[in-house]
Amino acid sequence: MIITFIGVYLKKLGISNGIIGIINAAFYLGAIASSIFSQKIISSVGHIRSFSAFAAVMIISFLLHSVVFDELLWIFLRFFAGFSFYALLIIIESWLNEKSTQNNRGKILAIYTIVFYLATALGQLFLNVEGKLLESIFTIGSILVLFSIILIALIKVKEPILKPFEKYSLPKTYSVVPLAFVSSLIGGFLIGGFFTMVPIYILEKYNSMEVISYFMSFALLGGLISQWPVGALSDKYGRRKLIAFCALFCAVVSVLFTFSESVMYVYVLGFLLGIGIFAIYPLAVARANDVVEENKDIIEISRTLLYSYGIGSFLSPLVIGVVLSYNREFLFGLFAIICFFLTFYSLSKKRVEDDAMSVYVNIPIVSSPEVANLDPRQ
Repeated sequence: MIITFIGVYLKKLGISNGIIGIINAAFYLGAIASSIFSQKIISSVGHIRSFSAFAAVMIISFLLHSVVFDELLWIFLRFFAGFSFYALLIIIESWLNEKSTQNNRGKILAIYTIVFYLATALGQLFLNVEGKLLESIFTIGSILVLFSIILIALIKVKEPILKPFEKYSLPKTYSVVPLAFVSSLIGGFLIGGFFTMVPIYILEKYNSMEVISYFMSFALLGGLISQWPVGALSDKYGRRKLIAFCALFCAVVSVLFTFSESVMYVYVLGFLLGIGIFAIYPLAVARANDVVEENKDIIEISRTLLYSYGIGSFLSPLVIGVVLSYNREFLFGLFAIICFFLTFYSLSKKRVEDDAMSVYVNIPIVSSPEVANLDPRQ
């Protein structure tokens, strides 16, 4: 809810698209930093205390957003919000992993994915509120996070032990799984741009918060619905072809956006865009599992793919912020170019034999390095 609102709120204040891109990128920079540094804090004080602490930092950042507006301050606030948010994901996912077994890990991850998609889609509908209530979005966000603290603080269970993350370099990952690496990078770019800068495109074109909220919700529902058919098709025809198809599908939909005028037409395109962009990263992880199946490094490779995904998400608002300064239609033009590239790049790679293929697994729309341990393929 908040990450979508930030861009349109700043746009209404008359802030330039370039500055909006920098402020939004700070959130993903915080996410990358959290994946590297927050684990030590969690291991030191435990899951319940660290959850409360990171949630408190998140709430403070939200409330300061509503009290003071300064571009430089907001960059720091978004950084700490991103750091805290991803630290909370590490806590949640490591807890789920600790409490799951080999028999139910796939079901737990599937339920977690569904909850994440539906909660994110529901959050977009809050943008429909008008007047003073719209200005209270940061307060509403703070209340929601406070509810989670109450639930966690009252739980009396054994906390999981968080194992240290091994390091796996980005160049090494690219050399081992080039298609998975490039797909995760582009997937992060597309989704980072979708959440941070596409709402600005919709606002400039239709000047309506209602259109933004429904557009984002339809896209997220498209992403949720696509997970199972895309997974089934990729298990049958291979990841390489499905990555190419999803990329080509996104490219065509992106081109169609430049001709869209009707609101209903945009809703349909949003739903179709969600079908494509939210399938690319899970397909990238599945491709990595196919290529390095039963390799002891697969968990670290999966985590490194998540870092490349995070880098793509970080770069996206920076690049799109500059692009939007020239012409809003360039946004989907950029999406189309990148997706066409991924289509041809994917088809240029070697096919994995049927016997070597793993099984496609649905992954949450946003996840921490801990999701690699929750993945039943590991």
